Amino acid sequence: METTSDNLRKTLVQGLIGLIAIIASGALWWPFDAQATRIKEVASVQGVRANQLVGYGLVVGLDGTGDQTTSTPFTAQSLTALLQQMGVTVPPGTNMQVKNVAAVMVTAQLPPFAQPGQTIDVNVSSMGNAKSLRGGTLIATPLKGADGQIYALAQGNMMVGGAGAAAGGSKVQINHLSAGRIPEGATVERAVATPLHDGEFLQLDLSANDYNTAREVARAINRKMGQGIAQPLSGRTVRVRMPAAPDDRIGFLADVENLPIELAAPAAKVVINARTGSVVMNQAVSLSACAVAHGNLSVTINSTPVISQPGALSGGQTVVREKADITIRQEPGALIQMPASTKLADVVKALSALGATPQDLLAILQAMKSAGALNAEIEVI
Repeated sequence: METTSDNLRKTLVQGLIGLIAIIASGALWWPFDAQATRIKEVASVQGVRANQLVGYGLVVGLDGTGDQTTSTPFTAQSLTALLQQMGVTVPPGTNMQVKNVAAVMVTAQLPPFAQPGQTIDVNVSSMGNAKSLRGGTLIATPLKGADGQIYALAQGNMMVGGAGAAAGGSKVQINHLSAGRIPEGATVERAVATPLHDGEFLQLDLSANDYNTAREVARAINRKMGQGIAQPLSGRTVRVRMPAAPDDRIGFLADVENLPIELAAPAAKVVINARTGSVVMNQAVSLSACAVAHGNLSVTINSTPVISQPGALSGGQTVVREKADITIRQEPGALIQMPASTKLADVVKALSALGATPQDLLAILQAMKSAGALNAEIEVI
């Protein structure tokens, strides 16, 4: 038999469950506040960047899948030079048929502020006709920068994300076997100086040329750090006055790069890839009222061989000729009225009503732009 306290406890539990259900259902439809963009996502410090490194080396230990030295003589030359450095003399004119060695190019990115002794990842790519680099080991390879100086030294066992097998003229391959990666495979030997602690001013480079973004970045910095600290110089650069002490500069930049800014809507743009037929447009694209007619023109050519046989004892020769039938067909295209559209969903709906293929859509968009009906910039990549 339930008591009054049991009934009260049951009522409280049921009410709590109902409250949790209401909160949970509200979380599904209640819109979250949009997070403002931070300065670090639209700008970078000038001079603080990665540097490209490249080197030439040899991969050894391959299971007969290396370069064929008859068609890649530079592999044999590199191997001979390597052996001479180790005190092994190869007789002149020796025809080296070493299938366990491959000549490769080694590339890496030296991150900013990297110091000697730290490690970086390297990518290894075959230069010759090696079938696979799987299971190979990269011999010590110096990595040089654009100035010709050595900044890192790479060596280690490769990781190739693929597999393959061949027999009897048949071949099966998964992924790419002519390139691999060595995690932390290079040791930094030289550091690159950065202008972080030089001069009174530091420059922020914006990722896109936009005057409003430059103004908002300067406003956010001046509002937080004090008036006159930041000054926009162009649509892509903002000059910032830095503290004198090096320790203060690190903390200053840490606060600046996390400052939120409000960005305006981007410029209306339609990006067209002419090779693949891809069309991408942003939310600012709009259409003015216009009329579009679209029809396909197809030309069909059928070739039929015709044999001309000479008469008996005439001394003639059999001649093969071709008879070509050419057919031209033009599909009817109705004139479609497209209303003015200010939203991206309406633009997509209007363009879909044309029934055009992606390749035809490229020409239609360009024609609409020339007619002034497409309110956007067209960029062809």
